[in-house]
Amino acid sequence: MSTTFYMPPMSMMGPDAIKQLGSELNARNFNKALIVTDKALIDIKLVDRLTEELTAHNIDFAIFDGVKPNPTENNIEQGLELLNAEDCDLVISFGGGSSHDCAKGIALVAANGGHIRDYSKGVHLSTKPQLPLVTVNTTAGTASEMTIFAIVTNEKDETKYPVVDKNLTPIIAVNDSELMVAMPKFLTAATGMDALTHAIEAYVSTAATPITDASAIKAIELISSNLKAAVDNGENREARDAMQYGEYLAGMAFSNASLGYVHSMAHQLGGVYDLVHGLCNAILLPHVSRFNATLTTERFADIAKAMGVDTTGMDAIEAAEAGIVAIEALSHSVGTAQKLSDLGVKQDKLEFMAINALNDACSLTNPRKASTEEIINIFNQAM
Repeated sequence: MSTTFYMPPMSMMGPDAIKQLGSELNARNFNKALIVTDKALIDIKLVDRLTEELTAHNIDFAIFDGVKPNPTENNIEQGLELLNAEDCDLVISFGGGSSHDCAKGIALVAANGGHIRDYSKGVHLSTKPQLPLVTVNTTAGTASEMTIFAIVTNEKDETKYPVVDKNLTPIIAVNDSELMVAMPKFLTAATGMDALTHAIEAYVSTAATPITDASAIKAIELISSNLKAAVDNGENREARDAMQYGEYLAGMAFSNASLGYVHSMAHQLGGVYDLVHGLCNAILLPHVSRFNATLTTERFADIAKAMGVDTTGMDAIEAAEAGIVAIEALSHSVGTAQKLSDLGVKQDKLEFMAINALNDACSLTNPRKASTEEIINIFNQAM
């Protein structure tokens, strides 16, 4: 069976990578950018690193700073209105997955028309390339800066859905590890566990290939050995740089192999309770992993080795369990090993979320198929 691999045609990586951006945009003759970000990044003046680079290269810009942590359909509509009013020919997202996902929605609808929901009923539904999109990343987690995914919240229906479209791929992704030094501990931990989840779900996905496998395993190695150091000391440049590469490699893996039940379930927690996505993934990952490991034991044994577990003398079942224990230990060490009940999740919503999770596009590539009752049971295990 043939496969297709998607990623940005250009990625700028490493300390001060943002300083390469202005000249590249000049070479492409862009006139005015819509910067899509959130108020917190404005308040701490981190966005100044981008606006100064644009100003130095005589590129005009307008700023939309209304992005919510779980970006909504309304956020996309608001950003699109500003983009049209300001006559922008480029979209630049600045931040983490929330900013990137919102910007992707704006750029896709700007070029193709309609509503962002129109592009969620299948895969690769748009007919035109999105308005040119550049992503400047400030977290080592979602990898939305380089994927074909965008996650959008429908507040009215309490649902959160993925848009999967090749035309969501940015033309330039910027991963400047210096922009990540300012990330607080909890955000570092939650986004790091999100990246680990991407790599693990991609590795056991039914759509995995040798290319995505290589990306996923290296991502697991980098994240498992550097996340705690980055959480403990945000000024640790070596750990920040390693996490930047780890989350990008995880993005290469899942953007092409897709994901599984951890994400489809976490999306529902975000839609109903507006919870932090990476934290939801961290809580669900061990439970979904044990569910999947009964069918993909050898793959989870590989994951154990990538997590740094000495599996000498273990059979595949023992190694797989040791790897899942290592995942739990890492989550405990960075403060994301919590319970859903502590976050306000209620029993009366579990069936609603389980049904929607099984209808989520990420469920299609989970290696072991579950019933609604089994998904409810996994939610209960995490309660």
